Amino acid sequence: MHIAIAGNIGSGKTTLAGLLSKHYGWQPQYEDADDNPYLFDFYSDMNRWSFHLQMYFLGKRFKQIVEIKNSRNTIIQDRTIFEDACIFAANLHDMALMADTDYNTYLSLFELMNSLIAPPDLLIYLRASVPTLVRQIQKRGREYEEGIRLDYLKNLNDRYETWIEGYKEPKIIVDVDTMNFSDNPKDLSGVISMVEAQLHGLF
Repeated sequence: MHIAIAGNIGSGKTTLAGLLSKHYGWQPQYEDADDNPYLFDFYSDMNRWSFHLQMYFLGKRFKQIVEIKNSRNTIIQDRTIFEDACIFAANLHDMALMADTDYNTYLSLFELMNSLIAPPDLLIYLRASVPTLVRQIQKRGREYEEGIRLDYLKNLNDRYETWIEGYKEPKIIVDVDTMNFSDNPKDLSGVISMVEAQLHGLF
């Protein structure tokens, strides 16, 4: 089974993936952001490095999906390939931070990959306001994230809301502004209850 967690930068995807993998014994598959060779340069100069960053993510995410398909374990994935294309790359293009030619090249490759893959069995979307995202980004203290623009986060949030509204596969939505699953066991139990309700419907 393939479980995926979707959400903006700083929404808590990695934290929740770790908590749920521990609770259920699932195999976590993280984004490995700290090993990404483009992130620091991207946040310093988005226009120059946007295409490189998104192509890197696209390749890594497709590799993850192939591994998930070939695995007999239940895997919980930190972010999906659909977010890369429908939200992050599209947002960069709309903000004039990715050239038309680069964006079209990216989309053609994504569309080919998309024809070969299936959506996750369950998607968990972490909804968070920009102030919550900023607070959690500051809390984790990654140097390359210090320069993230507020308008960039807001635009991503807007795109996430449009995308999740149109997402028709099995999903649950967790309000991170009101559910502190990382520090509050009661809130984590609430998330687990939501997951349980959906999982029972998948069998």
